[in-house]
Amino acid sequence: MSNQNITSADAVITLTVPNLYPSGFTLEEFEAQNIFDMSDSDMAEKVRTADGKLLAGYVFGDIQWTFHLAASSDSINYINTWANTEKTGKTKLRCFGTIILPSLGMKYTLNNGVLMRWRWVPSAGRIMQPIPGMIEWESITPANYSA
Repeated sequence: MSNQNITSADAVITLTVPNLYPSGFTLEEFEAQNIFDMSDSDMAEKVRTADGKLLAGYVFGDIQWTFHLAASSDSINYINTWANTEKTGKTKLRCFGTIILPSLGMKYTLNNGVLMRWRWVPSAGRIMQPIPGMIEWESITPANYSA
């Protein structure tokens, strides 16, 4: 039976960019209402034949992961440097990561990612708004976790 604790407050997310941050860095000061979003990933391509049979084959679907940082987060400096390094070098740097969700007893290993989107400047309203970024991963591997 689960412990029925579903808090996100204890989430730990670490990213490593081997050519820039080989020791990695931890994302801190997430947006309060939305730490991250994970897209659905297509698992099959299918076709229905003229006589009604459903045929399907496994495909590797896109795995898009969007994270949201408070405008005051020190982690923004890491992402800005990463994005600027790519822009200056006209290249892409691969990244790797882990998401640990102690409340669920889960750890996710994020493999061979590419920074796809980054917002350079926060939107400004009555207060500075969260900054989203998006990484597309080659694969994600879930595993049980205990501290």
